[in-house]
Amino acid sequence: MKKQNRNNKRAILGRYGFIVALLMVFAVMIIFSAGKIVFTAEGKKWREVGEKETVIRDRVILPKRGNIYTHDGKLLATTEPLYSIYMDFWADGMQKDTLIKYVDDLSVALSKKFPDRTAAQYKNVIMNGWSMREKEERQILENKEKEIDKRVPIRSRYVRILRNDISYVDLKEIRTYPFWNQRSNRSGLIAEERNARKKPFGNLANRTVGSIYKDIDKGGASGLELKYDSLLRGVPGVKFRQKIQGKWMDVVEKPAEEGWDIVTTIDAAIQDITERALREKLIETDAESGTAIIMEVKTGEIKGIANLDRLSNGNYAEGNPNAFSYMNEPGSTFKTVTTMVALDDGVVTPADSFYVGNGLFQYNRRWVRDHYWRRGQNRGYMTVAEGMAVSSNVVMSKIVLKGYENNPTKFVEGIDRIGLRKRLTWDVPLKGIEGTSSIRFPDDKTNYWSKTTLPWMSFGYETQVPPIYMLMFYNGIANGGTMIKPFIAKQFFEKGKVVKNVEAEVVNPKMCKESTLEQIHQMLLKVVEDGTAKVVGSDYFSIAGKTGTAQIASGGSYANYYVSFCGYFPADDPMYTIFVGLRKPKGVPSGGGMAGMVFKNIAEQTYLRKVQLDVQDCKTDSTLHKEPVLKNGNWDRNRSLLNALNLPAEGPAEAADWVKMKYDSTTYRSEAIALNSGLIPDVRGMGARDAIYLLEKSGLRVNLIGAGKVVSQSLSPGQKLVKGTTVTITMR
Repeated sequence: MKKQNRNNKRAILGRYGFIVALLMVFAVMIIFSAGKIVFTAEGKKWREVGEKETVIRDRVILPKRGNIYTHDGKLLATTEPLYSIYMDFWADGMQKDTLIKYVDDLSVALSKKFPDRTAAQYKNVIMNGWSMREKEERQILENKEKEIDKRVPIRSRYVRILRNDISYVDLKEIRTYPFWNQRSNRSGLIAEERNARKKPFGNLANRTVGSIYKDIDKGGASGLELKYDSLLRGVPGVKFRQKIQGKWMDVVEKPAEEGWDIVTTIDAAIQDITERALREKLIETDAESGTAIIMEVKTGEIKGIANLDRLSNGNYAEGNPNAFSYMNEPGSTFKTVTTMVALDDGVVTPADSFYVGNGLFQYNRRWVRDHYWRRGQNRGYMTVAEGMAVSSNVVMSKIVLKGYENNPTKFVEGIDRIGLRKRLTWDVPLKGIEGTSSIRFPDDKTNYWSKTTLPWMSFGYETQVPPIYMLMFYNGIANGGTMIKPFIAKQFFEKGKVVKNVEAEVVNPKMCKESTLEQIHQMLLKVVEDGTAKVVGSDYFSIAGKTGTAQIASGGSYANYYVSFCGYFPADDPMYTIFVGLRKPKGVPSGGGMAGMVFKNIAEQTYLRKVQLDVQDCKTDSTLHKEPVLKNGNWDRNRSLLNALNLPAEGPAEAADWVKMKYDSTTYRSEAIALNSGLIPDVRGMGARDAIYLLEKSGLRVNLIGAGKVVSQSLSPGQKLVKGTTVTITMR
């Protein structure tokens, strides 16, 4: 028995030893194979294969582009994530029977949310994706059986399901839809994120804010977006996608750095006022294009800037940066420059007079003409101040000839002294000579100085000064003689912290003598009070400025007109400076009646928004504190306006929807307008909306002329009404 037990034990130990030895051999083989894989070329090959199957390296993380804000933090441009929706039909957990079970419900849900395709079309896209996967799978097996070493292209891994990119909110919703509510390794749902630019205010200040390329990676294409692209775009990061437990996950190696934010000087309300006022006048005059700029006098901050061009369909939209790119001869707005130089050099005084006669003056066989010369009226002598007020070319010519005929260099040096020939850079990218003043110099070898250049330069010809320079010059007058550069980009933020504050650059601390400045100021007041810009005068405050009407050089001759107005308000304590220019308007060109009326519209609306009217001060004779004139019309709307402005008002003695408004030095009083269905209503003193409403409600057809409030109507109020008759209302 003992012997038998010993034999059994030896047998067991022998078998155990054999198994251990066998395991040891396997272990050695495994270690050998592992070493071979780690340390040899074959190992490198298999690592590459494994990594290819489970890791996708060096994928770029796009940084969030910086935001652009108004001065008070309203978004002008921002970046929001959008998602492209694909399906991976090779997803590890995707099953055909599950897909078929839910595809109808999924397609219906998609068609309701994104109706650019029907449910049947969505189903077709999805099932075609699965069919593509099956075809690829069959091809792989066939190649394997035939031992063909040929890679089969896999196109069913990324099949686009939705035509358009969607927001994050929509992405969250579609992840609740049938089949797509499963894990991505079963549903195959892929949401590929990209950044997109959004403008919450639409096209407001569109040309100034600028645009980016459709491919956001390319960055800014125009405006601030292009000028500060390197700051706005940020720094890309790096990530890789790794397959973990059958699910692809992103692993960040280097995070992206967000772009800087920019706070501009733009005021959204003033910007809207500026664009609307300019657009209305462009439509009225059928002009080719226009620009309007409003800036704060003391700070140099541009609060509104509009650049509108006429499109092929007749509408107007932001196009070229006209405020900087209008390289026209400025015309009569330049007369203020001429007068300032001459006064400062002691060539003339405001009271000095020159003979103008009938408005014709010949110099070196070339005629200088005033705008009234065709009338044949002999105006005799005219002072310098009067010449400015009526915009006399003859007076300006004789001023410069008196002081600089024998030394024209001194005149241009005077312009240099003001600062108008200084080359400046701006907040928007420009091309060539855009945004620079091109003023001739007598010894300029490239820009010939002719025998008539001096007198013609005196009234704004033979020179090119873009609107932004004229705005800067007139703002210098309003700013006590200190010329500062207008600017738009005010602050730069990085990760919520201010990294740069911008203040206006002083171009010239003193443009001229104090006495000269005061004389110029008084002359600009007279232009509006008694001169070519009389129509620009406001009931609410005083305005100082100058009109400009210049022919446009084209192919060696002149054709069409460029009309402008530049000035500041309130004149005795300037807050804002405005430049308005219209290119090729139809009708009789008028710097005051066209550009000047845009100025007035912007100025009055801005003033009423920005200045708190004091009812007690309204009782004084100060022009700055006159009560606003209300139009006749709907009583409820007028009452709401008065309440908003905190102004006193008394309603009509009897219940009435339509009233006449009057101010009797203490309060606004309303008087009911009697309406009779058989008589022509009285719409005088009303705005266009109310007047047209009442007349058309009465059965009349309306023809409207002008803008403002109704000053006359072709059918007298109170006469018998004949329905279908056309009534013409004239507005001013």
